[in-house]
Amino acid sequence: MSPRDWTEDLAKDPELMDARKAAEESGGAGGGPGMGSGMGGGAGMGGVIAGDLAEEARRKYLNYALSVITARAIPDVRDGLKPVHRRIVYTMFEDLGLTHEARHRKSAKVVGDVIGKYHPHGDTAVYEAMVRLAQDFAMRMPLVDGQGNFGSIDGDSAAAYRYTEARLTRIASELLSELPKMRGEQDSAGLKWFRPTYDGTGEEPIVIPARFPQLLVNGSTGIAVGMATNIPPHNLGEVIRAAVTMIEHMPTAAELKEKDASKQEDLARGRRRAALKELLKGIKGPDFPTGGRLVATRKELAGLYEDGKGSCKLQGEWKLREEDKSTFIVITSVPYGIEKSALVEEIGEIILSKKIPALIGVQDLSTRDVHVELELSRKSGTEPELVMAYLLKNTRLQVTVKFDFTCLVPVPGSEVGRPARLGLAQILEEFLSFRLLTVRQRFEYDLRKLKERIHILEGFEIVFDALDEAIKIIRRSEGKQDAAGKLMKAFRLDEIQVDAILETKLYRLAKLEIEKIRAELAEKRAAAKKIEAILKSEEKLWAVIRGELEELAKAYPDPRRTRISDEDVTEEFTAESFIVAEDAIVLITRDGWIKRQRSINLASTRMREGDEALALVGGSTRECVVLFTNKGSAYTLRIHDVPQSTGHGTPVQQLFKFKDGERVVAAVGTDPRVMPEFGFARPELGEEYEEPYPHMLAVTKGGMALRFTLWPHRDPSTSRGRMFGKAREGDEFIAVFKVYAEDDVAALTRQGRLLVASSQEVSLLGGPGLGVILVKLDDDDELAAAAPSTVEMQVEKATGGTQKVVGKQYRPVTRGGRGVELWKRGAVKKVGLPEPAVPSLELGAAAPVERAKK
Repeated sequence: MSPRDWTEDLAKDPELMDARKAAEESGGAGGGPGMGSGMGGGAGMGGVIAGDLAEEARRKYLNYALSVITARAIPDVRDGLKPVHRRIVYTMFEDLGLTHEARHRKSAKVVGDVIGKYHPHGDTAVYEAMVRLAQDFAMRMPLVDGQGNFGSIDGDSAAAYRYTEARLTRIASELLSELPKMRGEQDSAGLKWFRPTYDGTGEEPIVIPARFPQLLVNGSTGIAVGMATNIPPHNLGEVIRAAVTMIEHMPTAAELKEKDASKQEDLARGRRRAALKELLKGIKGPDFPTGGRLVATRKELAGLYEDGKGSCKLQGEWKLREEDKSTFIVITSVPYGIEKSALVEEIGEIILSKKIPALIGVQDLSTRDVHVELELSRKSGTEPELVMAYLLKNTRLQVTVKFDFTCLVPVPGSEVGRPARLGLAQILEEFLSFRLLTVRQRFEYDLRKLKERIHILEGFEIVFDALDEAIKIIRRSEGKQDAAGKLMKAFRLDEIQVDAILETKLYRLAKLEIEKIRAELAEKRAAAKKIEAILKSEEKLWAVIRGELEELAKAYPDPRRTRISDEDVTEEFTAESFIVAEDAIVLITRDGWIKRQRSINLASTRMREGDEALALVGGSTRECVVLFTNKGSAYTLRIHDVPQSTGHGTPVQQLFKFKDGERVVAAVGTDPRVMPEFGFARPELGEEYEEPYPHMLAVTKGGMALRFTLWPHRDPSTSRGRMFGKAREGDEFIAVFKVYAEDDVAALTRQGRLLVASSQEVSLLGGPGLGVILVKLDDDDELAAAAPSTVEMQVEKATGGTQKVVGKQYRPVTRGGRGVELWKRGAVKKVGLPEPAVPSLELGAAAPVERAKK
């Protein structure tokens, strides 16, 4: 279910508002609504609740789902934090005073205070969340300054919280510094800052007054119920520039006054689309803590930031280092979220399997920075760019990063936000709207404090003008309360002013001190006047926000780490690039053993006892061999990938995932010297299913036959192969061979009947199918063999004796008949076909080429 589905449900179905209320009442305690209501419901474990089971289950599950969405997994668009992160930084700032200027304290103290006061969950979850806030390879701008082992990019876990220490970073203070001024405040729009904790003994912030768009700077990842979020981190300077730009594109008065919701949405959509063009001048794209290279065009990034979702390739970076005897590729960064040790292990496995002959060693020399050295052999002459293209395509040195800008958007009058997928412009708009409310409330707080101080100073000023009289009144008074009453009556002061006067120390009556008080009064009046002017003008408020954002960018300069490029070097890589082109012969035996050698002599090559050669396929190591099985599957692999052996070879089942009872019945090669049709350009779609291209003909034991083209099976397949035909239950393929238009096919049955028919009578299928009837069989009969009519079949009878059968000696008939009877008695015991010939790989095979051209 998408975030939009939840929003529509909550808007249309009044009953679902119970879920929102339950989430609010839970105080963000995590699984409260879904966990607590499921156990009791007022009736206890033994009670009975009357109602519809489906509706009750739906309501309770929705309570749980909404709690996970709003109180665990999805961050708030305003401060960019999830509840657990917000509680951690609040505890460190408010309760423990662990600012960037304080000394580090044990992480166990922080975790204990968080779970004891605000977060009723396990200590492991809280500590892991705090550890992530401290990891500079996970956070673009870490919020926690950790001391001790807080994990590494190699995937090492952090030390236990009894060993590590922590405090907030300097930039974390920018999120929390204004929070004390918000306590007890509530905006006219209904924005509440605090709510009771889960046990009602204290208060916790609903949101903190972030001074920069933390959601974009550090990003967020989370999986909720029916939705997920994956917001990438960005560069602080770029985000602040974009936020300053967005100030000029905030909602206009006409848009806010529009009463028609659809028209208002259209106006907002057009405004944000126009703003996005300006924002992309400041934000180049995501900026990951680990650096790397993001492969994306400007158009793709614009679509990502407009829709709030998309995906891009992220690659590690590398450089070349030449030495006298060796060439080294130095990997200087790994993709975000990838463990470096796992990547090094992947590269090591590639070296051991010799998939890249030029790559002879890997060494991890990393300290704080990533430094992985790959040694290349200069003898191979392989270009380093080609090696890296292979590694990018076959290891986690390149990953596809999926983005989903789902976050919680505030709902007026509610403590719980609604999930929505936002674009870049809308995220900045929500932040700036929140920032406007925050700055206004901060100024209102400052103005109130100024007026309170001005009020006291005005009392001092009144008394100082008649200081002698005031002293006489105080000396004649019988006590503080009496003096206060007389001063209030004599100088028309209120209780607050009189109390401050009576608490004043005697040295403040000196002339110099009196002048300081008057100077302070003038200063406070000027400051109050300035704040009042700012509060009266929204334009001045925006100017203050703009200035503060620009100051933040200057205070935290941080160069960009991730490069953006629209060039994908992996597209230039092909699997043949690292295969040394040399001729080889592949032997496949009847019992399913396969091996590769430079040359094979069937008289001397080793095979298991009782086994015999089924097929010999020759070609370049860059070409493929296609194996056809009795189950109708074709398995294609490069000749280079066939294990080289001087022994019996390797079972085919080790190279592919065969089904039970599956075995190889035929094999062909794709080298143009043995399959000359592949020496020409691949035909257009559909042409390969028409004459005069050669085709493969497959025959089943049940007398069915079909033709298919070899083009779809030319390239390497997966371990599960590709289907070339289908056989009925109990039936299987017994022969697959190549035919041309003029070729005939001969089929011999177990009862000694032979049918010879033109291959053109067998239907050519565009996909795997059952085919047509080649031979009509009796109930107790089946096909024993099938081959081109030119092939000599050595038939051994069950009654004894042998007979040679050559199909071309018989007149071709129409397919679908019973064939001619070769003998009266005895069934076929075994059919022997000629021993496969060693293929000729000379370039002068002109006859087949000319035949293919025709």
